Amino acid sequence: MEKSIYSAEYQRVCELLRELRHEAGLTQVQVAERLGVPQSFVSKYESGQRRLDIIELEHITEVLGFNIARFLDLMRKNRTKE
Repeated sequence: MEKSIYSAEYQRVCELLRELRHEAGLTQVQVAERLGVPQSFVSKYESGQRRLDIIELEHITEVLGFNIARFLDLMRKNRTKE
């Protein structure tokens, strides 16, 4: 199991978070404001420069209108398509 933030699977997490943000009609600034973090935090996790822990991921998915279980389901479905 590759643990790098550069793995294809982790890059897909970043892509999906970016896609969900766009679908929610939110900017990086808006997501950052709702999380109480700088905009650079959002930019770094979306670009794969920063690894998220499970608590951070849960907060982000909630801001995007998802619960973490639904997000993980989307990840699983995407993995089976590849």
